[in-house]
Amino acid sequence: MKVAMKARDDLRVQTLRGALAAFTNELVAKGKKPTEELDDAGAIVVLKRLAKQRKEAAVQYEKGGRAELAKKEADELKIIESYLPQTAGREDIEKVARAKKDMLGITDASGSGKLVGAVIKELGGSADGNDVKAVVAALFG
Repeated sequence: MKVAMKARDDLRVQTLRGALAAFTNELVAKGKKPTEELDDAGAIVVLKRLAKQRKEAAVQYEKGGRAELAKKEADELKIIESYLPQTAGREDIEKVARAKKDMLGITDASGSGKLVGAVIKELGGSADGNDVKAVVAALFG
């Protein structure tokens, strides 16, 4: 944050301040003191939530014809994503999904929910649930 302030990168400073406020809110919601530190897993959860909010806001601004606000949200999203761990690619998700499908013996779409859960559990937090759901649907579709 200090580097962004010295560089007068207002968007980055604003985004990081918002993230710090979200971290504090998360601590307070968990009954901890705002001066305590949030663990890495908690920080990742908060950052993913912020990223999801930015994605949804950008889509809504686009639908509303507010391109300048959509661009601002997209820029904030890039900043937030730079602090998140690398997510699993579609190919990685597909590879794990095929392996889990064979291991669990799932043959039709009725077991897709079970497969999605198994793939997400295998990949941990590195895969977006919507991406996993799309890959599993493509396997049966």
